[in-house]
Amino acid sequence: MNKSELIDSVVNATGDSKSAVSAMLDATLGAITDAVKNDEKVQLTGFGTFERRHRKARVGRNPQTGAEVQIKAANVPAFKAGKAFKDTVNS
Repeated sequence: MNKSELIDSVVNATGDSKSAVSAMLDATLGAITDAVKNDEKVQLTGFGTFERRHRKARVGRNPQTGAEVQIKAANVPAFKAGKAFKDTVNS
């Protein structure tokens, strides 16, 4: 399912207009992105938690040549699924 299909699904479930649902989805994703960017956790009970994690610098290998490559430290987004979400997926 892509973003457009998600919007259509929410429109069918709620009866709201497509433009209103699109605006709400954009606002929700923007709020989550901004919070994670500012090193805040976003916990949606029953669904999961979005957070920022730090990866340390490390040495990797170029798969074609086998040469060592330095990989810089980075902050990466992470999602951990909640119990209710996991249970629904596994049923």
